[in-house]
Amino acid sequence: MLFDGSVHQLPDTDPQETKEWLDSLDSIVEVQGKNRARYLLSRLLERARETQVSFPATVSTPYVNTIPAEQEPWFPGDEHLERRIRAYIRWNAAMMVVRANANAEGIGGHLSTFASSASLYEVGFNHFFRGKDNGLPGDHVYFQGHAAPGVYARAFIERRLEADDLDHFRREIGRGGRGLSSYPHPRLMPDFWEFPTVSMGLGPITALYHARFNRYLANRNLDDTSQSRVWAFLGDGECDEPESLGALSLASREHLDNLVFVVNCNLQRLDGPVRGNGKVIQELEAVFRGAGWNVIKVVWGSKWDELLARDVSGVLLNKMNTTVDGEFQRYTVEDGNYIRENFFGPDPRLREMVSHLTDAELQALPRGGHDYRKVYAAFKAASDNLGSGRPTAILCKTVKGWTLGPEIEGRNATHQIKKMNVDQLRVLRDRLQLNDEITDAMLEGDVAPYFSPCRRLGRVSVPCRTSSRTGRLRAQACYDRASPAVAAE
Repeated sequence: MLFDGSVHQLPDTDPQETKEWLDSLDSIVEVQGKNRARYLLSRLLERARETQVSFPATVSTPYVNTIPAEQEPWFPGDEHLERRIRAYIRWNAAMMVVRANANAEGIGGHLSTFASSASLYEVGFNHFFRGKDNGLPGDHVYFQGHAAPGVYARAFIERRLEADDLDHFRREIGRGGRGLSSYPHPRLMPDFWEFPTVSMGLGPITALYHARFNRYLANRNLDDTSQSRVWAFLGDGECDEPESLGALSLASREHLDNLVFVVNCNLQRLDGPVRGNGKVIQELEAVFRGAGWNVIKVVWGSKWDELLARDVSGVLLNKMNTTVDGEFQRYTVEDGNYIRENFFGPDPRLREMVSHLTDAELQALPRGGHDYRKVYAAFKAASDNLGSGRPTAILCKTVKGWTLGPEIEGRNATHQIKKMNVDQLRVLRDRLQLNDEITDAMLEGDVAPYFSPCRRLGRVSVPCRTSSRTGRLRAQACYDRASPAVAAE
């Protein structure tokens, strides 16, 4: 049965019953409104699936998280400790690009992509990505190319890279050719990167065929890849490249439930919005669902849960559904009073809903891609999807340049910003709550310092080694002594 009018070509075996259902729907719309009608239709579709009534799936769902708060799994990690480590990684990723451009004018690099996706990677590293230590192939991760500084910064915390390595970011010439490549490059750095992901669109389509090859190996007993997952991280703007989405139907046709696409939807591309007058998450959801994928949306952070629970009339949901990406980007760079007046203000029911929140609290209402628990729930659902026969796409809404400060995050020029002045560095430090670790005096020199827990050498902090059990315990003690303050994320 289709929605294009062909239903009228089918015989109606009980016209009176059909009229009663249609009259009931008309009455609901007239008396209780369209939002209530949508809700009832959604419940009917849900019951139809439960009773195995064959019906075509809708390609778009409301602009809320796919996993409701009451169905989120228990989070097994130490959220405070992971947040502190993530703050160190965020700082070092930014410092690497800033120092590179201070040493070589115009060398380039990207501050904002990893800043928007740090939580996505850290949830994966800390809880889901599996290595090869048990003799199995493990997982295969295709990193978004512009987020490479964040992966280098994590390797620095792990002591797999040193400060001198970070200072050779984008400088492959010299030092015996042992610089850090601009993007994931397994030929230049064979001991670090496994897969290339730039040019744009190369990572997603390669990951898809990699997942298919893993299934080939398992089906023919050539290698045990039965538990291996392929994770591909990409941007919402990157999805406009024909290679990114060109083979989606193959993934569903081949039942590649070992494949996960994580799309960082920060709503911005090189020089402006991805969909200024539309909603790219809704568009991508329709594309993936239409191709037979399992789609998980991570749109709103936990602080929105209370507001959505109070939305008994559906007015907040309707506002979320009808607000376009260009407006959401405007709210990113405006203050809380602007959000109150323009997002909540026009409708008195919405204004009353947030009357107990200050302007600062309104401005701090987070996007889902920065909420550790929301991201963890989505990644776990994707991992548990193995065996379903459907690949998974996780669509995470974020802010480009998140934590880099109001002069950088969410601006049209954010992608092109490579430098930060002392005042901007101070704002970043304060947002990450690294005041005890990075002093004002340390920011006044020619180059800003890197930081890692435990011991410091001159202007550069380096971590303690963790190759032995004693070393691991010592590192844990240093993390425990870190500032108890909670960082911006």
